[in-house]
Amino acid sequence: MFSSILLALTLLVSYVHATALTFALEPNEKQCFYIFNNKPNSNVGYYFAVQSGGAFDINYYIKAPNGVVIVKADKLTHADYIFTADQVGEYEFCLSNDMSTFAEKIVDFEIKVDDDFKASLPEAPKGNAAAEGMQKTVSSIEQKINQLANSLAYYKTRNNRNQSTVKSTESRIFWFSIIDLMLMAGISAFQVLVVKYFFQGSRKQMV
Repeated sequence: MFSSILLALTLLVSYVHATALTFALEPNEKQCFYIFNNKPNSNVGYYFAVQSGGAFDINYYIKAPNGVVIVKADKLTHADYIFTADQVGEYEFCLSNDMSTFAEKIVDFEIKVDDDFKASLPEAPKGNAAAEGMQKTVSSIEQKINQLANSLAYYKTRNNRNQSTVKSTESRIFWFSIIDLMLMAGISAFQVLVVKYFFQGSRKQMV
């Protein structure tokens, strides 16, 4: 039983077709990625999250093999969706930072065809409760692993954004302190000059 589950987990690692990467999206830049769907009505999952830069938002769209835009959204910080690819052919995923004039965005991105793993597993013999149970267990493990991976990616994004907020707050406090010190020094110098002027005027009147 244990060896069968281990074999199924090996198949899970070997046959899931996915692409994951982290890249920099320059200001006014668009980057596109492609995935080929071999079978109609496959479930294609995609995930992206902006780790740093600007307001943590980008635009994106997805084109079907016939050139029709099937998904489009603007100014999103992250997305985690699955859609049905009903056509065979190459799907285009484009991420755009054209709303930004100076802020570079660091983006995590992943595309996965969910049906690849299910298609590669051998079918359980009918009436074999042990084999069917093992197949359900493997499917449940696959689902839990995907949920865990998505949760870790989300926590990574939240951590990066919180760090960016802390760094921004520290920078603002530092420059506010510098300006405050300069303002206090300027006011002190002005007060010294005013007092000095009054004393000089009093001496002239006494003479």
